[in-house]
Amino acid sequence: MSSNKPRLCFIGFGEAGQAIASGLREAGVEHIAAWDILFPKNDGARLREVGETIGARLATSAADAVANSDIIVSAVTAGSSLDVAKSVAPHLAGNPYFLDVNSVSPGRKKEAANILGEAARYVDVAILAPIHPKRHQTPLLVAGPHAQAVMSLLIDELDMRGTIASDEIGAAAALKMIRGVMIKGIEALTAECFLAAQRAGIAPEVAASLTNNYPTLDWQKVIDYNLERMASHGIRRAEEMEQVAATLREFGVAPLMTEAIVARQRQMGELGKQEPVRIAKREGGTAMLDAIEKASKP
Repeated sequence: MSSNKPRLCFIGFGEAGQAIASGLREAGVEHIAAWDILFPKNDGARLREVGETIGARLATSAADAVANSDIIVSAVTAGSSLDVAKSVAPHLAGNPYFLDVNSVSPGRKKEAANILGEAARYVDVAILAPIHPKRHQTPLLVAGPHAQAVMSLLIDELDMRGTIASDEIGAAAALKMIRGVMIKGIEALTAECFLAAQRAGIAPEVAASLTNNYPTLDWQKVIDYNLERMASHGIRRAEEMEQVAATLREFGVAPLMTEAIVARQRQMGELGKQEPVRIAKREGGTAMLDAIEKASKP
């Protein structure tokens, strides 16, 4: 028997797209298409394998992916969000929902909505928690004139979770971007503090001393988690922080700290590509900090 659940497609099939798609497939969604600009390249082999394992239809282009879709999920890197809107706008039919989950500024979200115009029902979406382990049930924050309608669909038909921020496009993005100053800023401070501490030979002592000020935090876990996230995703996070800086400017706040966070996130992402760091990430703990410290030496 054919399912009456909405037909979805994912433009961008990285961590977020894969996680949501796999969760929805297990929840009974039959029709899922996916497209990523890496699919035709050697670098896209792993993404294609994941898509095949999930049971998604691997599209040959963005235009192919959106064909017959009821819901389009745009989950690309920050710098490509407008390219997605431009690439699919001429090929949309049936007025589908367009869920823009990209980490970009409120102004960028409004620009994407303008590009799509009446061709799709644009929804500003922010993911405010790690996508694993809840995957498609990770809480979403949605905004825009179609937020109420799509939220009912997501909850009732797809067993997803979320709340509505506002009927104004950009409201969800504003919260995601502004909180990013703190979330990714703490990561950057962790790297800078403990790279220096490791080089000085006092990393355990610095961690122990921080417990005096923040007794509820397990600092070794904080260090391990923040360093791993930066080493794994620092380049993408740097691009997102550039959008955070743009958000602050939109609100008239000079992004002095944020621009420094961009640089530290990007540096850590580049270090994370090095084989000793890649190996150490699997080991965690002091091995990862030691590998990052050595890799960061001139």
